[in-house]
Amino acid sequence: MMYEPKMTLLDEERAILEGKEGETKAKMMEVLVRYGDIFGADRLLPLTYKKGHFVTSFGISMLKPVYPLMDELIRSGLKAPDGFTMDPRPIDYKNCNAGPLEKLVFDHFVYGKQAFYEKQLKAIGMKDMQDFTCTCYLKEVGNTPKKGDVISWSESSAVVFANSVLGARCNRNSGILDTFATILGKTPNFGFTTEEGRKAKWEIVLKVKKLPEAQILGSAIGIKVQSEVPYVRGLDKFLKPLPDEDTIGYLKDFGAASASNGAVGLYHIEGITPDALEKGESLLKEDRQVYVIDDEELERVYKSYPMMWKKGNLKPHKAFIGCPHLTLKQLLDWTNRMEEGLRRSGKKKLVVYTVFTAAPKVGDAFKKTPEYEKFIRFGAHLSFICPLMYVDNPVAGAKPIITNSNKLRTYSASRYFKDADILDIITGNKEVR
Repeated sequence: MMYEPKMTLLDEERAILEGKEGETKAKMMEVLVRYGDIFGADRLLPLTYKKGHFVTSFGISMLKPVYPLMDELIRSGLKAPDGFTMDPRPIDYKNCNAGPLEKLVFDHFVYGKQAFYEKQLKAIGMKDMQDFTCTCYLKEVGNTPKKGDVISWSESSAVVFANSVLGARCNRNSGILDTFATILGKTPNFGFTTEEGRKAKWEIVLKVKKLPEAQILGSAIGIKVQSEVPYVRGLDKFLKPLPDEDTIGYLKDFGAASASNGAVGLYHIEGITPDALEKGESLLKEDRQVYVIDDEELERVYKSYPMMWKKGNLKPHKAFIGCPHLTLKQLLDWTNRMEEGLRRSGKKKLVVYTVFTAAPKVGDAFKKTPEYEKFIRFGAHLSFICPLMYVDNPVAGAKPIITNSNKLRTYSASRYFKDADILDIITGNKEVR
């Protein structure tokens, strides 16, 4: 018996639901429609930008039900018409070393289906196997929708960047839903695809003396507003207008922290982000709540992070910088910071095995710069890996890992440090306490 939708469907959409274009497409359409009905969608919207971004980039045992589903798509000849990008790969032994036990666990137990799964992804439309990254929207990668584009993406940091910094329209979708929507070219109309759903229920007032750490500010807002939309006042005093590269890097990290420490899928930055530039205070709901953030509040949030290590003063096993993946400008800046940090410590190489992560194509661009030679000389490692997927396993996760990523801190036992502190630790100017 066919599912009877609550939303209004076009004749062509109903025809798919009724199975007139095959059983597989009918099942995909039913999933989209049921999902939309749950959230009160009035209709399906056509995707105006059809290149997807999928989150399920790792071949783990938990995805066991997904593999036959992918095979069904392949047998039916269905694929994403404009292709898609994927979240980062979980393994990179060349640039992020692993011991024999770690490799055994990764290769045979945790990510044993990686090669098989990537073959499936290619079969349903992934066009470039270098497109494994959580920062697909960067110019080097090129999966960059424009303001007003209706898209269907998954992965929290990519979705919040697309909605907020690019001004696209997308809900926080699951990987499978994103797959179906991308292939069908449709997405349910609710939440962030609507004008009302993009209005802010929180007004964030910054009263700080300098630009806050993006990761801590994003964390503070995410904890406070959860899944609601914040409108942030005061950041435009410190950030240059888009598309400034420093601003892009800052908002990328800010958004990832707000999405992982809460569930923020869209934010507005007064004077900076496209919706805020166009509509200003009209984005604020009349019954909005207000959250004032000063330097003391940021420090309170920072000190509230739990310390998951059994002992605090352990020598770090690894440091991960880049979750989400770094921009080219961030790689260049970190190289210059490391040079200064090593000069102060009198050392020639980093004292902690430090992995900087970036999209493969961003990494390729970095390798063409003079800074890359210094980066390698300092003993730093450049990888395309997903730090979370590396750390989120029983072997590597038990080791003392430090990071400047609030997302990685939230989802693992990794210990968070501010940028200046982590720089001092990896260059030998400070010990972990």
